[in-house]
Amino acid sequence: MPAKCLDRGLVVWLTGLPGSGKTTIATRVADKLRAMGYRVEVLDGDWVRRTINPDAGYTREERRRHLLRVAWIARLLARNGVIVLCSFVSPYRDVRAEVRRIVEEEAPFIEAYVKCPLEECIKRDPKGLYKKALRGEIKHFTGISDPYEPPENPDIVLDTVNNTVEENTEKLLGLILEKINYVSK
Repeated sequence: MPAKCLDRGLVVWLTGLPGSGKTTIATRVADKLRAMGYRVEVLDGDWVRRTINPDAGYTREERRRHLLRVAWIARLLARNGVIVLCSFVSPYRDVRAEVRRIVEEEAPFIEAYVKCPLEECIKRDPKGLYKKALRGEIKHFTGISDPYEPPENPDIVLDTVNNTVEENTEKLLGLILEKINYVSK
């Protein structure tokens, strides 16, 4: 299927605790959008730290610099017609507001709160990071030794305890398609 060319893409910023389901939802939504012919990129926290920004630290200021770099990359992609799904813990409201301002100068922005209680994320612990953080082996770990500030007014809430991955995927996909259709008019 030929790619559907958008004049402007958009940025979806998925935020939530580690292990809440951000990357799973982002990947599923990206697969569905690609199957529809859209150009899509997923910028995932682990991948960006491993490839683009390997020296990024975890203090508040280091996280801020890291996320603002990602915002500029996402903005560049979106202004060139790409739908960008950004999957980052991004624990601080003020930094997410800065990210939104950077992106919205050139492209639509959706803040998606991937809601999952800390207790459930600890149970899931797909990478074993909560266990290490609880033992004090990881400093500045969001939800344990660093705060997570949930969005006060996200554009969409994706509850990964009370809804299935597929339900959350369809919910986010619907909002993206609605936003694309609005922007295209």
